[in-house]
Amino acid sequence: MTISSMTGFARTDGAADGLTWAWEARSVNGRGLDVRLRLPPGNDGIEQLARDAVSKRFSRGNISLSLAIERQSSAGAVRLNESVLFDVLRAADRVIEVAGGSRPDTAALLGMKGVLEVGENGVEDPDKRAQRERALLANLDLALDQLMAARRTEGDKLAAIITEQVKQIEALTSQVRASPSRTPDAIRARIEELVARLVDTSDSFDSARLHQEAVLAATRADVEEELARLQAHVSAAREILSESGAVGRKLDFLAQEFNREANTLCSKANAVDVTRLGLALKTVIDQLREQVQNVE
Repeated sequence: MTISSMTGFARTDGAADGLTWAWEARSVNGRGLDVRLRLPPGNDGIEQLARDAVSKRFSRGNISLSLAIERQSSAGAVRLNESVLFDVLRAADRVIEVAGGSRPDTAALLGMKGVLEVGENGVEDPDKRAQRERALLANLDLALDQLMAARRTEGDKLAAIITEQVKQIEALTSQVRASPSRTPDAIRARIEELVARLVDTSDSFDSARLHQEAVLAATRADVEEELARLQAHVSAAREILSESGAVGRKLDFLAQEFNREANTLCSKANAVDVTRLGLALKTVIDQLREQVQNVE
């Protein structure tokens, strides 16, 4: 079995040309594939390539990618942002006017965010930028491969759980089929008891109509078709679990079909043991539906 979960996490680190960075990839359940990408300013050139790398590996899930970059040492020029400085001074003058006090000293002004800026010396060389972007994307590929591995590991656990649940559904279906209350003699006895009670309460029943009602009651009590479809769904589930690729939608649809047949079986049940088994079926199927929501 090679199914994958839609939940997972991965992180990779890299360094080049005085920069260190870290990619983080998180994945949770989703109806389709939704990629959310958070990049530092100046790295927009790799956005589409990053999205393409995700779509090549995954078909479902809400996947969040974030890139954090730090400069190991700064060799850039220091620049005074006079616009910010003047705004700070005007604000200080207004505070003094309203509340009194004195202007901040030079050290305090220079320590305020935005007053001093550290910039690169000149425009980044295109070849150097391209080299950096290739390194970032190679590191992203590693993170996505790790995320895929994490989702497959979780998928192995899901496959074991779902396989056991399908086995339980099959066992309960077999118990319903083997129920003594489904034998022709048992059904006939219940119908005879029903007819006897009706006849005892009135002497005006038409015998032909009574026979027709008995046939309808027997038909409504027959759950053979539901049992056959449940068994067919069990076989289909096992086939899907043996497939490769994204099978979550198939399993989700099959879980709905399981639930439909179990509901019909419960509505037709006219014996305590069949009702009990039908409710147990519905419980296992609900658990199955919860698990398949996690499958890619």
